[in-house]
Amino acid sequence: MSSTEHSPALHKARDARRVTLLAIWVDAIIGLVKLVTGLIVGSAALVADGIHSFSDLVTDGFVLAATHYGSQDPDHDHPYGHGRIETLATLFLGSVLIFVAGAIAWSSIERLVAGAEIPPPGLWAMLIALLALLAKEALFRLTMRVARRLRSKLLEANAWHSRSDVLSTGVVLVGLVGTQLGHGWLDTIAAVIVGLLVGKVGWDLLWESGRELVDTALPVPQQEAMREVALSVPGVTGVHDLRTRQSAGHTMLDLHVVVSPRISVSEGHEIGNEVSRRLRQAFPALTDLTFHIDPEDDAGEGDPSRLPGLPLRPAVEAALTERWAGLPEWPWILDLELHYLEGAVTVVACLDEHSPLESAATARRLARAADDLEWFAQVEIRRLAALPSPTR
Repeated sequence: MSSTEHSPALHKARDARRVTLLAIWVDAIIGLVKLVTGLIVGSAALVADGIHSFSDLVTDGFVLAATHYGSQDPDHDHPYGHGRIETLATLFLGSVLIFVAGAIAWSSIERLVAGAEIPPPGLWAMLIALLALLAKEALFRLTMRVARRLRSKLLEANAWHSRSDVLSTGVVLVGLVGTQLGHGWLDTIAAVIVGLLVGKVGWDLLWESGRELVDTALPVPQQEAMREVALSVPGVTGVHDLRTRQSAGHTMLDLHVVVSPRISVSEGHEIGNEVSRRLRQAFPALTDLTFHIDPEDDAGEGDPSRLPGLPLRPAVEAALTERWAGLPEWPWILDLELHYLEGAVTVVACLDEHSPLESAATARRLARAADDLEWFAQVEIRRLAALPSPTR
């Protein structure tokens, strides 16, 4: 079995597809029954509600397509994955909910103003409306449970679309009962209230999806919790430039990790790997994490790539060779370590351990010879065993 078949994205797409296919069957059957019953008993409200149920088939199909394409693995054109497809689909569904809310309220007010008469629907029409209401409520609860388990805003939006059908069917049921008892105005009052409720749900979905599309960060308490997890790793002396964003229920994180300036590159990188491991364990929604290792806290200094740079090793070695080649220490220098700290370069001259030279005096002579270099900070001496095959 390949690792792709076991990927969480494919499992999520499979579960989302199952619950959405169930929704399609339920919406198709309920819509057909409502429409036929409404035509038989002469209930315009039941006919309209049947059409509303059929409209759910369009959004169900949209959810299927968005889930399929949104769960695909990252590729060359979409290195962060396709999760934003789900976000766009959620925006669409939120807009549909607002439109449905307006349509429910508007049509109800129109019927009230026009004084339209609706004939008594009878017991069967009310019973079918009740069964449809219960079926859609069960579908809402099932879809919402799956949506929360998968952390899918798209499925959550579709669940609320099912709830809008529950509410609209409830309005129709109230209208049917009221009409049966001679109080048709109840339909309008209930419809306006339901329209406001559905509209609020649609607005909430639009707001959350819009915030996601503009890369709104996680709440501050969650960011602070992430910072604390990173700081708990041995070797981490600071964390800054922590940035988060979300996509289809997943979280992406960038952060700078400050470590001791004198450790090896590999040790610093492994500290960063441990930070990544602990954050992923503590926050399962993290799907993409990028860390940058810093030898000192440069928070607030802006983008270092936009600031004047220091010379790299080839230029440093060339400048030091020019100044040190004539000194008695030169033949004993086996290697140079460079530390870029506080805007300057500290040079560690690694001397042969058998060198007869005194370290403090050697450091002073080397420093005086390089003192004219504006990027130069200081010289430190370290003793090393001679290399088997010296390159000098």
